[in-house]
Amino acid sequence: MTTTGPDGAGGTAEAARKTRAAVSARSGSGRPSLASRIAARTGGGALRVVLVLVGLFWLIPAIGLLLSSLRSPADISASGWWEVFVRPAQLTAENYTRLLQNDTITHSLLSTVLITVPATVLVVVIGSLAGYAFAWMDFPGRDWWFLAVVALLVVPVQVALVPVSRLFGEIGIFETTAGVVIFHVAFGLPFAIFLLRNFFAEIPRELLEAARLDGAGEIRLFTRVVLPLGAPAIASLGIFQFLWVWNDMLVALIFADSESPPITVALQQQVRQFGNNIDVLAPGAFVSMVIPLVVFFAFQRQFVSGVMAGAVK
Repeated sequence: MTTTGPDGAGGTAEAARKTRAAVSARSGSGRPSLASRIAARTGGGALRVVLVLVGLFWLIPAIGLLLSSLRSPADISASGWWEVFVRPAQLTAENYTRLLQNDTITHSLLSTVLITVPATVLVVVIGSLAGYAFAWMDFPGRDWWFLAVVALLVVPVQVALVPVSRLFGEIGIFETTAGVVIFHVAFGLPFAIFLLRNFFAEIPRELLEAARLDGAGEIRLFTRVVLPLGAPAIASLGIFQFLWVWNDMLVALIFADSESPPITVALQQQVRQFGNNIDVLAPGAFVSMVIPLVVFFAFQRQFVSGVMAGAVK
């Protein structure tokens, strides 16, 4: 028989004792398991330190490339980039001066910009319009058309290289900037439509119906309601498309103008003469890498919001 005080504290203590006994019986002892202790500690400062170290580890190649691009060709050939910490006098900006004076690399950077920017903008604009249409507009065969778009996601780029090359040759856009842009837009749209359609479909129907009751047409509804709400997903799509087009070499190697190729192809051609132009290759490679990093960090907040948009309802 359990003895209780005036406030029933004895019954509460007995219930707590039984609960602890049941937990100990299930775990085998009164002490937390090793896995439980490790899991409890991973959420603290130790995990943050590990993540910072991993991030710094992945930055080592970028740091090494930056320091190499600031060294003379003789120093690059004689020792590793870490020597600058012992001999900081090696650092110089002469390589970037030569880079700006190299017509091949500068024209390649301009060609890359002329390909990447239109290909990104067109995919974002057309993908947004098509995603809205598939999500909120009724037209014959809408679901079947969307299934066809999804099916195009599994088509590899390599399958289309030969037939598209022949088509571009017949219509006169082979080895032109327009041809490369069209190819990237064609293969970027299926993913863009799929991503934005699913994101736009999560917008509350009541919000759109309220806007329609206020007299908003489809264009105003799209620009005033859907686009602001879909900005995180659109920013994420823009980052993905920009990085993919900027870093592409396969499509550029086949469809781009051989006289003014994108930076990836130009650097690959420079590698063939590595010993003679290492002073141009190192800064050119760093510039090619740092521009996508700047774009990513500039839209980092929108990118994270777009990735996490569907995580919390």
